[in-house]
Amino acid sequence: MLSLAPRTLRVRWTSFVGGFVALALGVALLTVTGLALASSSDAPERAPERFAAAPVVVRGHDTLRVPTANGVRTEPLAHPRPVPPGTVAALRALGRVTEDRSFPVRVEGGPRDLVGHPWSTAAFAPYALSAGRAPGADGEVVVTGDWAAVGEPLRTPQGTLRVVGTVDGPDVERAVFLTDARAARLSPSSTQMVVDADPAEVRRVVGDRAQVLTGAARRLADAAPDRDREAVTALHALFGTAGGVAAFVSVFVVASTFSFTVAQRRREFGLLRLAGATPGQVRRLVTAEALLVGVLASATGCALGGRAAPRLAAWTVEQGLAPGWFGIGDRVWPYHLAFWTGLLVALCGVVAASWRAGRTRPAEALREASVDRGVLTRGRLVCGTTLLLTAAVTLAVTLLGDPGDLLHRKTYVSRPLLLITAVALLAPALVRPLIRLPARLPCRPRGAGGMLVRENAAASVRRTASVAAPVLVTVALTGSLLGAAATLNGARAAEARERTVADLVVRAEGGLDADALRRLRAVPGTAAVSPTAPTAVYVVEEGVALVRSEARAADPEALAATARIPLTAGRITDLDDDSIVVDEEWERHTVGQRVTVRLGDGTRRSLRIAAVMPVGTGDNGAYVTPANARGASVDRVEVTVARGADRAAVAAGLREAVRSSGGEVLTRGAWLRATAPGTDGTSRAGFLLVLGLALVYAGIALAATLVMATSDRRRELAALRLAGATRGQVLRLVAAESLAVVAVGTVLGLAVTVLDLLGMRAALLLLSAPAVSLPLPWTALGAVSGACALVAVAASVLPAAVALRRGAGDELSVRAAG
Repeated sequence: MLSLAPRTLRVRWTSFVGGFVALALGVALLTVTGLALASSSDAPERAPERFAAAPVVVRGHDTLRVPTANGVRTEPLAHPRPVPPGTVAALRALGRVTEDRSFPVRVEGGPRDLVGHPWSTAAFAPYALSAGRAPGADGEVVVTGDWAAVGEPLRTPQGTLRVVGTVDGPDVERAVFLTDARAARLSPSSTQMVVDADPAEVRRVVGDRAQVLTGAARRLADAAPDRDREAVTALHALFGTAGGVAAFVSVFVVASTFSFTVAQRRREFGLLRLAGATPGQVRRLVTAEALLVGVLASATGCALGGRAAPRLAAWTVEQGLAPGWFGIGDRVWPYHLAFWTGLLVALCGVVAASWRAGRTRPAEALREASVDRGVLTRGRLVCGTTLLLTAAVTLAVTLLGDPGDLLHRKTYVSRPLLLITAVALLAPALVRPLIRLPARLPCRPRGAGGMLVRENAAASVRRTASVAAPVLVTVALTGSLLGAAATLNGARAAEARERTVADLVVRAEGGLDADALRRLRAVPGTAAVSPTAPTAVYVVEEGVALVRSEARAADPEALAATARIPLTAGRITDLDDDSIVVDEEWERHTVGQRVTVRLGDGTRRSLRIAAVMPVGTGDNGAYVTPANARGASVDRVEVTVARGADRAAVAAGLREAVRSSGGEVLTRGAWLRATAPGTDGTSRAGFLLVLGLALVYAGIALAATLVMATSDRRRELAALRLAGATRGQVLRLVAAESLAVVAVGTVLGLAVTVLDLLGMRAALLLLSAPAVSLPLPWTALGAVSGACALVAVAASVLPAAVALRRGAGDELSVRAAG
């Protein structure tokens, strides 16, 4: 019997093309994501950049270290500590000390990522003058790169600067070098400095009051020294998610395709049984065929994945999803993992089908009925019902225990997969009612064509369910992932609208100094001026976890006058220097309780809980007073206009007050639009990667399944021709059937999407977030449904046209005469 397997593959290759294509593409996806994951760990060891020529760099502590029951836990400080003044004085006695400063520079019409530094630090990169001279006056600067030329004026909020020189050196940033005195006025705070002295003496003087960086450790003084580690973490999350979704889709489609392949051959298995084959022999035949297809498809998939992976890596770098150093390495284990996984998927996908094939009775060889019966087997019913109940129970447990978990990306990416599998397993029971539903409508389609389409699709439940499966995956994934992101963004936007009651908002990315704040408060016509600064607080929860919470520092009276902070207990005006406002996600969140926290600079404080906010969408954070946010710089000021005052005049006064600080004045509506949560270009590219791999695969698998299904209908198409149907009528019938099946898959996908988004909406309501309607991504859903329809029509009509052109009707006539 096993010797029949290669011959069966050779003779009935069209019956296996769907499984081969589905499995090969699935292995290719696994190979691509596996190679990307393996390569994302190969971050380069960066050498010092800005301080490559510096002898010693002394840097204030920028990491919080807290001992817990599970060891020391660390978190970056929101406000790194400066080097103590006494230590600086002692260092000056050892040698020359050069203080470093970094601050944003805004130039009208210039690049957006300009960074200012004192000219004295340029020698430590080192930068060398390529033209012009060093800055000697407050209005003179030296720049890197070719975005500005010597003699060119630069208009900034602080006045006009003139370029007096350009430098060549490491291409690490777009730097603007000012005189040391001007840089000190623009950025009074300095957290690191270069010391020209013996490193051992520097360590002796500094002790544990600051960090002493020498050798390769000097890279920690560069901007974003952890960017490579963060990039690796982001790449692992991105490719891990894409690989998980791709693996699910491939297993799902391969199992469905193999099941359909076996179902197509029930008469063939009946003949084998009639010829004396035992059920075990039939099962071994089917398994051997799957093994042969699995080996060939897995090898093909590995080859395709190896060629596609470098292109994917280049695309992720181009889209900003990966740093410039990212590329595909020469790891071998992703190929082994993908190959053996593909082979295992092929064998697992055919297990249930092989048992069904072994149960084929000899009488099936004589069966001519085209109506599928018993397609929803007991095992399929039990598995589908179990998964559906599992999805419902886990949703209920999460809603009752931790509804905020449903708002995390890893959760709303993975939850739809359970529903998709459950609905797909139960699809045979849903296909016939959905197909025949239009016949029960008042506006039901008339004529024999509609009846044939309906009855053909309803009779061939296995074919309909197998073809609808890729459509179900495509629509459900698109709707669930994009819909979840839109739901969360809509809730966050609604929170911002409810919270913001100020008439005008001043924002300054570089921060506002004390003089600018005094000028703002002095603007005539203002009723309340509320400056807030970003900071963070840290708390040890359950004795083992160091949790960082984003916070804002604000004056409680002014905050209450310009914002409507949602509260479940307490009052915002009760906030003082000895208290904090937290949300319900904190381990302790009862008004009056005291909680031990570390402030943004690492200072330990015991604060009383003055008020409690709901969790909402997770952006509520915490509130402290400015006294508990040393080092925080005001970046936002909310202003209410006094009754009867001219809003335009107040806005003009505010603009003048912050002109020298580069601040921007926005109306409430403009502020909400500017800060509205949305999907930026990088996030869209990430979604495109996660969805695109799965959707392209599902589309190709859909085409392969339809080619396989249509090629097996030659006798059915010939019978229609003999009954008097023209060639065009037969092709239109085939196209209509394909569209009907796509419609079934689309409806099932929409059902999964709605169920999934209803769970997220329930979580938002439990978290006291604003209620939002279900924002189904109709444009994306229409696009993928339309694409599935085009693929389905092309993949069914073209094989049907070939079959008709080859004279299937004559073959049928000969068989009938015989």
